Amino acid sequence: MSLELYLDLISPPCRAIYIFAKMNNIHFNYFAVNLLQGEQHSKEFEAISILRKVPVLREGSFILAESVPILLYLTRKFNTSIYWYPPDIHIQASIDEYMAWQYEEKSCRLGWAGISGSRGPCPCPFLPSLPLPFSLSLLTPMETNTQLFCNHFLKDKPFLVGNVISLADLMAAVELMQPSGADFDIFLGRPKLHEWLLRVEEIVGHRLFQEAHEKLLTIRNWDVSILDPSVRKKILIMIEKMTK
Repeated sequence: MSLELYLDLISPPCRAIYIFAKMNNIHFNYFAVNLLQGEQHSKEFEAISILRKVPVLREGSFILAESVPILLYLTRKFNTSIYWYPPDIHIQASIDEYMAWQYEEKSCRLGWAGISGSRGPCPCPFLPSLPLPFSLSLLTPMETNTQLFCNHFLKDKPFLVGNVISLADLMAAVELMQPSGADFDIFLGRPKLHEWLLRVEEIVGHRLFQEAHEKLLTIRNWDVSILDPSVRKKILIMIEKMTK
């Protein structure tokens, strides 16, 4: 029974799953879903996932959505290295704590991922220029949550839950890379954070890490004429909510 992954690598959770599967030599059929063209709203994709979101895993009649359940499923099914999600209940709880915070704290996700949908100090080709005060207000939740990430989760540890990488580090790294799509270096002036990212990238492998982020890092080269109008509208609504 073949494993299918429906992903758009512009999405941090999709990149986490892509990297994890590749690192662990998990054979899968990769189906690219272009979110900016609205392919998630097609009848073909809705037949796979009524949620009309990526990532999606399909294995025969079994369909699973959302990044955290997919990652945990892959660790269990393929018996991946123990460090990704160790059996120690306290370490598991720490990993769960971080992933829940990243997923549920909307200001965190919008603060990191949403910045790549702005212009002004963080240019992105598919939105009109925003007034400077408007675009600067996008930076506040990002700065706040980055500081919280450093002080509460990372602290002085090599990785989020100790001396080895885990699912939490992978999820965090791809999320924190998102502002790079808007030419905003979140790691500038944060040497401990930058050193942590380099450790994660070294374990992942530079080539795979760059491969997973290629679409994000070449955002300036996108043909903006293909942007689905409904997607553009949602991005603008998201930015308006972030600045209120």
